[in-house]
Amino acid sequence: MITRRSTLKLGAGLLAMPAIARAQDPTPYTIYQITYRGPTDVERGFRDYLEQRGIPVNIIERSADLDPSRVAGFVSEIREIKPDLVYTWGTPVTLAAFGRYDEADPDRFVSDIPGVFTMVSAPESSGVVPSRASSGRNITGTSHVVPPEPQLRAMEAYRPFKRLGVLYTSTEQNSVAIVAELRELTGALGFALEERTFPLGADGKPTTEHAAELVKELSEAGSEWLYYLPDTFLSTNIDKVAPVATSLDLPGFSATELLHRDALISLISRYYSLGQLTGYKAEQILTLGVAPADIPIETLKRFALIINMPLARQLEMYPPLAMLNYANILTE
Repeated sequence: MITRRSTLKLGAGLLAMPAIARAQDPTPYTIYQITYRGPTDVERGFRDYLEQRGIPVNIIERSADLDPSRVAGFVSEIREIKPDLVYTWGTPVTLAAFGRYDEADPDRFVSDIPGVFTMVSAPESSGVVPSRASSGRNITGTSHVVPPEPQLRAMEAYRPFKRLGVLYTSTEQNSVAIVAELRELTGALGFALEERTFPLGADGKPTTEHAAELVKELSEAGSEWLYYLPDTFLSTNIDKVAPVATSLDLPGFSATELLHRDALISLISRYYSLGQLTGYKAEQILTLGVAPADIPIETLKRFALIINMPLARQLEMYPPLAMLNYANILTE
């Protein structure tokens, strides 16, 4: 259970969703939706937004089932169905569906049908778009990650540190990009970064083999926080990582809502709200005819700071009293 004190505000308020007068067309729009591991609260927010706006849709749901290589088959199906919009969840799926902005081969990727992506951690650094101002092509979307510097400052406010540990997947471009951003901040914010990557198997895919040993290495190297970045493989296998960190009295910090129960504190975008923002962008494309390239890529303007109080008690690492005035408290 989460007790809401308030929401940590970074920038302006939540997106205003203006009423748009339009003629109602009973024919539903067809949206082809590709998720990484099935529907989440993002999709619930997306669907609810469109329903509340009175926009009829028929959503064709497909899941990559943790394997982005399956998306090539979905691209072939998209060409046959010719939906009105293609929706993708996460960086691996988005790149598999639309390609990099500088390598968007129309024979391999979707290009002639408008697209909207969500849950892409680092859209520029991962190559999904050249700029958040415009994709320069037939897609737009949303990002869920709070910028690294506010995350680091939230960690520092809870428990000062000089060394930060991170375990990530070297084959996920978004993770590589985020770790690069962390490296750039080490000098300005005065901390050292301890990095480890999940090993790759003979098939080139990441494996959790030695995950416990890697966490122990990070702890023995003096890491004072373990940063749970929005890494898809890490999120899927957090049960191989978080319990080990807790047993070593190494607190976790999460940058994604999916892992807020595994971390001591989290600074996140709410999945449901992100789905609503993504729905707003879909509305602009479907009902107003706005070109996706003319719709900027955005994240939410408000983020939630969550303190996991049961874990704080277990680790005996309690938050500063002042933080309780604006944090959301996870009580069970």
